[in-house]
Amino acid sequence: MAKRKKLNIGQIRRIQQNRQRKLDKAESKTADVNISDDMLGADQQGLVISRFGQHAIIEDSDGETLQCDIRRTVTSLVCGDEVVWREISASSAKRTGVIEAVLPRRSALTRPDYYDGVKTVASNIDQIFVVSSILPEYSNQILDRYIIAAENMSITPVIVLNKVDLADESALAPIRQQLDYYHSLGYPIIELSCKTGVGIAQLHDQLNENTNIFVGQSGVGKSSLVNQLLPDADEIVGDVSDNSGLGQHTTTASKMLSLPSGGRLIDSPGVREFGLWHMNQEQVVNGFIEFLPLLSQCKFRDCKHKNDPGCAIRAAVESGEIAQFRFDNYHKIVLSMEENRSNRTFVR
Repeated sequence: MAKRKKLNIGQIRRIQQNRQRKLDKAESKTADVNISDDMLGADQQGLVISRFGQHAIIEDSDGETLQCDIRRTVTSLVCGDEVVWREISASSAKRTGVIEAVLPRRSALTRPDYYDGVKTVASNIDQIFVVSSILPEYSNQILDRYIIAAENMSITPVIVLNKVDLADESALAPIRQQLDYYHSLGYPIIELSCKTGVGIAQLHDQLNENTNIFVGQSGVGKSSLVNQLLPDADEIVGDVSDNSGLGQHTTTASKMLSLPSGGRLIDSPGVREFGLWHMNQEQVVNGFIEFLPLLSQCKFRDCKHKNDPGCAIRAAVESGEIAQFRFDNYHKIVLSMEENRSNRTFVR
């Protein structure tokens, strides 16, 4: 018997995605075929608090949650979407409905996907909290990637450094020096420790009554922060899981939770690397706000901001006006975008 060839990560991922597409297609057809118009009530507006395949959990105008099927005509639906839905009158003991349409989004956090083009992570966000941590590793380049995304949504991100209890002052000093630079650009900074409680009160105050989202790499402690802010968060997520009947997807699906202050919090899945290769170079520059006033001062309009003669941005770096690490990150990000585009066929 021939030895079965071991699949690599990419092949496994493609198999899983193809299987999920087939399941979603089958579920979508079943929903549309089995639900006739005379079984549905009047149009209502609701808020998507989580999505699982071809089903979503929404909150109605009275603050009650229910499970809804998603029409095939709804091509994109994410946590935070405001929707038009109709209740199924002849359903089981649990309230169920059908989502008919998505209302226009005020904002949308997106990231590229090798196989599915640009994917929307969450919508209608007021405030983005970029969570980094001492462990597994503080990365200012990952931080800058999220800042680029936030700036292109016209949202000023809040930078959160988590797990500060895991490092001594000597290890924190260089990180704080970089964070001081971000603060000088106008970005709020919060140092946190779920273990000691440092910064939790400041985080509460910053959340206010906005629709907020936590983003960051896997392992930076976003779930621990959620549990600090909402001690009953696991119970709430469990209720959502019971409503959906599809199990708990804490690491693969965004979920929206209500805060005691009246605001909302979207807890998004962690990612190893937040890609930006669906953006153009101008959008990347928008995330480096200290570059913007200097662009018109470069000698050449097509300046690449490397060794170009008369580059105002490089001159600002050399004079200490712009931090060297931000300048380096800009070029690393642009280079990674070019490499991803050349190595992959990307569908917008």
